[in-house]
Amino acid sequence: MKQFSAFVKKEFHHIFRDTRTLFILLGMPIMQIIIFGFALTNEVKNSRIAVLDNSKDAATASLISELEASRYFDIEKNIYSYKDIERSFREGKIKMAVVFPQHFGEDLQHFNKAQVQLVADASDPNVANTLTNYATAVVMDYQKRITDDRQLPYAINTEMRMLYNPQLKGAYSFVPGVMAMVLMLVCTLMTAITVVREKEMGTMEILLASPIKPLKIIIAKAVPYLLLSVVNVASILLLSVFVLDVPINGSLPLLIVESILFTLTCLAFGLLISASTASQQTAMFISLTGMFLPTIMLSGFMFPIENMPLPLQWLSNVVPAKWYYLIVKDVMIKGVGFESIWKETLILAGMMFFLLTMAIKKFKIRLA
Repeated sequence: MKQFSAFVKKEFHHIFRDTRTLFILLGMPIMQIIIFGFALTNEVKNSRIAVLDNSKDAATASLISELEASRYFDIEKNIYSYKDIERSFREGKIKMAVVFPQHFGEDLQHFNKAQVQLVADASDPNVANTLTNYATAVVMDYQKRITDDRQLPYAINTEMRMLYNPQLKGAYSFVPGVMAMVLMLVCTLMTAITVVREKEMGTMEILLASPIKPLKIIIAKAVPYLLLSVVNVASILLLSVFVLDVPINGSLPLLIVESILFTLTCLAFGLLISASTASQQTAMFISLTGMFLPTIMLSGFMFPIENMPLPLQWLSNVVPAKWYYLIVKDVMIKGVGFESIWKETLILAGMMFFLLTMAIKKFKIRLA
């Protein structure tokens, strides 16, 4: 046990004497959760729109005021023809144009119906779809308010209720994904260079000549990063709750245990890379391309997996971040218990044991 403790202390000395490594381990996760927490969002706010009002009556003035009062729109300018709309789109000054036809107010008053045309820039289809939905909701609210006192032959009212995230904040979706990305990046990247660093520095002979077994050597190299990862998890959760206003609706101990399990999986993968490569550059490249990019692309927090081709959906099942993202979202946002996430937990545990076993087998006890 004393030998194992000595190896763990040696790894801590390697970390704390290198200020750059210490900054990557403790400073970068905090910066990433703050930057990504505020920058990554699927909400569309303060989008510049233009209004072509051919009617210029009280009804259009009221609707324009409601659009301008919405936090989603910022009326850039009033335009006077369809040519101005096309020119504004080409210049990139607006994202959407609202066109009111002539006699809008009269048609609404005498015929009980009127039309509004929404012209959106569909070069970004997601933004265009979101903006037209927002504008349609504003128009429907206005219509509902002016028809409350009138008896219509038939009426179908749709009532929406958003569970778990009533304000539709983007942070509720992105914080679990950023947690997975930060832990994967820090744990896998840093542990991927541990064994390789010993090889390049020429100290591997000392490790192999020591009486400690290869399994304990590997565990001793992972323990410091595991403890520092627990600190990172705590800091990320504190920032999520107090800075990004993302609540922890489920069990906090369960969330911490699941985060430790995911951290162990990342550490095992980093050790496998470290034991299989001969240089730190190669280890860093494999860790970045092998797990960081799949975490962003195939974990489901940036792009829905259901919309991907079937081969990519199958490939996403071997990405640990996918299962951790599902666990964090269910526990943190939905407030579920272990009975709802046991399958994802077993998959992560299986990945962790498999990667750790492969890392031990790949660890060479001879340099030749």
